[in-house]
Amino acid sequence: MPVPFIYHPRYSALALPPRHRYPIQKYQLLKAWADAHGARRSQWVQPAPINWQTVATMHAPHYIAELANNRMDKQRWRRIGFPWSEQLLLRTLTSAAGTIRTAQLALEEGCAIHFSGGYHHAHHDWGSGFCLINDLALAARAVLDQRPSSKILIFDTDVHQGDGTATLFANEPRVTTCSIHGANNFPFTKAVSDVDIELPKGTTDNDYLETVDHALRALIEREQPDLILYDAGVDIYRQDDLGHLSISLNGIFARDFGVLKLAREQNIPLAAVIGGGYQRKLDRLIRAHAQLLRAAYEVWKA
Repeated sequence: MPVPFIYHPRYSALALPPRHRYPIQKYQLLKAWADAHGARRSQWVQPAPINWQTVATMHAPHYIAELANNRMDKQRWRRIGFPWSEQLLLRTLTSAAGTIRTAQLALEEGCAIHFSGGYHHAHHDWGSGFCLINDLALAARAVLDQRPSSKILIFDTDVHQGDGTATLFANEPRVTTCSIHGANNFPFTKAVSDVDIELPKGTTDNDYLETVDHALRALIEREQPDLILYDAGVDIYRQDDLGHLSISLNGIFARDFGVLKLAREQNIPLAAVIGGGYQRKLDRLIRAHAQLLRAAYEVWKA
């Protein structure tokens, strides 16, 4: 059965100021790439937005009230990086729902891919770096609520540390957080994940792929997870405007293929989100994100 793809047109339906840093159009363009390269109609799953009560399973009530009612002070809102709008809130709640649904489908089908997600800089009571609420944390919480004995590995390969995810699960033994990220990159004050691996500027394919493979194998052996939540950010790409690593397009494919293949070999359900990627040249950005789709096809075609 083809890998489920979770997507909503709302992901790119957000009005932003001209030349805004966030590449909001990438979601619809990646959807178009998938359709052009053979995605089946039956693969697509469209999530419905979660409510604020669900958000409250991981985020503070006063922070939720500030978000929902546009009551946050300017300095704290500036840290998030988006202009406030009802459209932004609806998009945020829909994207979080998409990651929750991706986790559920992965448990049912073995693998699922969310064409959004990876908002890992959102903490319990504050947001940062384009992240209002932490979809990875909400998905993990939803799984634990349904399957309390589960063990979850959040394997984050975005070039920026998953600091919000780390703080949200600092005292949750059922969730293991691993972040493989650039050492001298945002956030400049790092949190403490269960496993943090910092990469020097200019890291190239061989060292990077060896690091990812070794870390994942060790974590699977040690933790025996029942689900992997995989943040497949492509801001590791040598062409990325904010990444500062030197990973090739082939390197991105090899990373994604290796992660998905190992999960399937070990019979561990895997839910992937596309994570970060920051390029003005959107066609090049889409090619980078598309490596996850190519990898999923190669691993799950048989």
